[in-house]
Amino acid sequence: MKTEISEKLFERAVRVMPGGVNSPVRAFGSVGGTPRFIERAKGAILYDIDGNEYTDYIGSWGPMILGHNDDRVLEAVMKQMEKGLSFGAATGIEVEMAELIGELVPCVDMIRMVNSGTEAVMSAVRAARGFTGRDKIIKFEGCYHGHADAMLVKAGSGVMTAGVPDSAGVPQGCARDTLTAEYNNLKSAESLFDAYPNEIACIIVEPVAANMGVVVPENGFLQGLRDMCDRNGALLIFDEVITGFRLGLDGAAGHFGVIPDLVTYGKIIGGGMPVGAYGGRRDIMSVVSPLGNVYQAGTLSGNPIAMRAGITQLSILKNEPQIYDRINMLGQRLRAGLRSAIEKSGLPYTVNGIGSLSCLYFADKPVYDYVSARKSDTVKFAEYFRHMLSCGHYIGPSQYEAVFISGAHTESDIDRFIADAEEYLKA
Repeated sequence: MKTEISEKLFERAVRVMPGGVNSPVRAFGSVGGTPRFIERAKGAILYDIDGNEYTDYIGSWGPMILGHNDDRVLEAVMKQMEKGLSFGAATGIEVEMAELIGELVPCVDMIRMVNSGTEAVMSAVRAARGFTGRDKIIKFEGCYHGHADAMLVKAGSGVMTAGVPDSAGVPQGCARDTLTAEYNNLKSAESLFDAYPNEIACIIVEPVAANMGVVVPENGFLQGLRDMCDRNGALLIFDEVITGFRLGLDGAAGHFGVIPDLVTYGKIIGGGMPVGAYGGRRDIMSVVSPLGNVYQAGTLSGNPIAMRAGITQLSILKNEPQIYDRINMLGQRLRAGLRSAIEKSGLPYTVNGIGSLSCLYFADKPVYDYVSARKSDTVKFAEYFRHMLSCGHYIGPSQYEAVFISGAHTESDIDRFIADAEEYLKA
């Protein structure tokens, strides 16, 4: 596998960008080697600048649920581009998107478009504080909700990989009102309500914790959070930047049958383009400006190109629900194959997952929260990552990322992934 051009580009990149990348999750520092510089993608395949091909299991970190560069999405975007790239004014396509999301997700009465998942979370928390008149929030260890100051407290994903539980540059005052509980532990959250009665505005949670690998909520956990918020006059926010429109058209809320007060979305509603949104109950969203006194704005919010890409992808998923059956089947096939390979090897590793999301942990005990995820052998993962990359599988360069499957993947793709993983496990 040739990497000369990527290596030369990386030498240039480190001189002009921190770490040579524009996001820590792209860095290869924890796994070794040089990041691959991707030139193009189609379906389930990435092509790097050296001419190498990889079956992609990142999917731009989740949104490419149809695969890369779907012809229908591409055609719709190109037609929209002919009308203009950005207007800074209201467009009918924003209304169309809001109506479509409201149709697909019954708990969303009103929605506001933003430009990223980070912005969506930041804005939803502000709305919750404005609506309740309270300052404190509860998040869970290992759950990542973007890089706003108040959220970088025991966050997951790239922060875990870097070995930094919090971020420098975050003033103590910004994080003072962020309380942390243990994922899948209702008592830890309840104790915070006991300690701060009538002070907690909301609980924010990844309904499936997909930034410390893939940690599925235990039976009763999400409903317990719903009941807890109701008892204490707090709001429940589902961060569905990853699970939204991936677990199903109505996301985790529909999958688990637990209704949040607010929900946040990311790039999946833009077909992978930079976009986000937050929405929920009408009375809560009515506090957002210009209707209410909670200020939030964005010059490029509701960008027409991103809206057209998102509407096209969501409409395809709506009209072809069998796509979900297919990607969920492939996810089950992947996990079953990995578990079989682990059993044959005699090694004590763990496979977690739900639907089209999966994670192989190099951990000898079940992974159900942040602490158990952190016990994974990251040295072993780095070896595994390099082996899989050399075999043509592009997975996240961190033990704490999910494997994403798209509708463009085939059964043979999954079987080849399993066979190559088994080869490493037997070595």
